[in-house]
Amino acid sequence: MNANLSQPHPDERGEIEHLLPSAERELPAGRHQFHKERLMTRIHDDLRSADAASARPVRTAKPRSPFLHRTILLPAAACVLAGTIATGAVFLVDGGAADNGSGVASGPVLTTRIGAADPKGATQLLDRISLAAATVSGPSPVREDQFVYIGTKSAGSHVQRVNGKSSLVGDELHMRQTWNSPDGTKGWLIEAGTTGPGGITLAGPTETGRMPKATLNAPTYNYLAALPTDPDVLLRKIYTETRGKGRTPDQEAFTTIGDLLRESYPPAALTVALYKAAAKIPGVVKVDDAVDAAGRHGVAVARLDETSGQRTEWIFDSTTLAFLGERTVQVEGTSGEGLIKPGTVVFTHAVMTRAIVDRIKQTPAQAG
Repeated sequence: MNANLSQPHPDERGEIEHLLPSAERELPAGRHQFHKERLMTRIHDDLRSADAASARPVRTAKPRSPFLHRTILLPAAACVLAGTIATGAVFLVDGGAADNGSGVASGPVLTTRIGAADPKGATQLLDRISLAAATVSGPSPVREDQFVYIGTKSAGSHVQRVNGKSSLVGDELHMRQTWNSPDGTKGWLIEAGTTGPGGITLAGPTETGRMPKATLNAPTYNYLAALPTDPDVLLRKIYTETRGKGRTPDQEAFTTIGDLLRESYPPAALTVALYKAAAKIPGVVKVDDAVDAAGRHGVAVARLDETSGQRTEWIFDSTTLAFLGERTVQVEGTSGEGLIKPGTVVFTHAVMTRAIVDRIKQTPAQAG
């Protein structure tokens, strides 16, 4: 039931060293929910601290996790701050000082060689990836008393404003661990720079006081298990349910599928269907080389968001075609007040482990 992906080769350690800080962002389409919850969490922590009244900076970070669909009930002032997310740009709220509280923003911005895009190669590559995925068993039926565990590494950057001046700040590479019950009513998050060492609960109602409903952008395992596995039916559902979201319908569909691949644990049949559905989205290309947050090189399936000039790349092992992670790279024009230039890695992510465990905070190693 474990999906432990390969560790970086010694030759790639240099890549990891450069990944410690990275680059962000105007948001890729459809990722506002994750940012909202990260912001809610930071505000929640500030309100509980003794110096909450001080001008401590609050920032959002990486693209949302589909499983992170819990929000914390907060005062109305939180909604005002959350409004900054809807613009599609990520900024540090100007508190007059650098964000020294999280320990995450700590270095220069990551840049990369922009991989060559092959518009004709994506369909064939996704067909091979689908065949490979069909031979790999996904999670066995998950009991209602069990949890989906996902361990990932990620890094990014954001535009930071200090005393009215903007700069691009790197977020160091860090570990993120989530536990979610199949029905989504119980969950836990531990992430450096976002939660304390013990983590925070993902259970409970939304900020409106209602229990959240599973959707494509906030799925539970049970929701994923019930999705259609016919690629055409699945893709129609994705376009229908994401209508009006993101910058363009095609980009939003691609982003939605990527979110499901990146930080959920879909049944094997659904994984195959997601790859086949992605092959039908206009504008999807093959990229010859990309590197995930763990420093692992691979081939990528990607799509350029024409409105931002940023390309989202799904990275696969060149030999096994196993999904490794995702990154977003500025390839055309600039974004983030002109500070994010071509070759800047906006966000980088690596899936390290996916497994089914028996309790919250239990890791696959502890489960044996």
